[in-house]
Amino acid sequence: MLTRTLQIPTADGRADAFAAYPDREGRHPGVLLYQDAFGLRPELEGRARELAGHGYYVLVPNLYYRHGPAPVVELPEHIGEEVRPAVIGRLLPFIEAYTTERFLRDADAYLRFLTAQPEVGAGPVAAIGYCMGAPLAMRTAAAYPGQVAAVAGFHPGFLVTDAPDSPHRLASRLTAEVHFGLSENDMSTEALGELNEALDAAGIGHTTEIYPGTVHGFTMSDTDAFDPAALQRHWDRLLPLLDRALAKS
Repeated sequence: MLTRTLQIPTADGRADAFAAYPDREGRHPGVLLYQDAFGLRPELEGRARELAGHGYYVLVPNLYYRHGPAPVVELPEHIGEEVRPAVIGRLLPFIEAYTTERFLRDADAYLRFLTAQPEVGAGPVAAIGYCMGAPLAMRTAAAYPGQVAAVAGFHPGFLVTDAPDSPHRLASRLTAEVHFGLSENDMSTEALGELNEALDAAGIGHTTEIYPGTVHGFTMSDTDAFDPAALQRHWDRLLPLLDRALAKS
């Protein structure tokens, strides 16, 4: 496969990004991959490479670009529980500054950039995310229902909140097929019920699933939360979803 480091023009500057795509000729379905709280780093570059190996053009923007290129804070090679609170503490101001308004401006730029790449096919794209990236994937699909045909989120946060624009309240705007893979501690029973009710009412194809024996962050091999079996389960759900929803070029 091929990889590139890119600069995406946005309304507020330029976002650095990583892209991976097949090394064969032709155009490939696009996938917009949203980071977890720790941001764009080798772990997510590896995730993009693996997806590219299955025939997709994968774009991973640095959501914290307003504060500098990735990584915006120094990250240890392995984010263990002993350092996690301190790392999150340094990242929290960037997370809190990333308002929905800012995100929607960015999402427009990311989608325009992705679909303009000569290696990306003319068909629909997917939006996938991890942790904080999961609700962003859902917001993207709700804002661009004609473009986004698949949404996937793993160990998601903030899908169901009290806010008027909570991601689960946007389900009626979706046309995408949806899968959310949750850890055992990601969401209360009540919140998961609200999410399922909203997706059911939207009448779209969807699955929400609790991956047994997992904790938040289970797909990330550079953290103590990593669960190899759950990562494989994630691939077993994600790849068929993408295959169904995106017409291979």
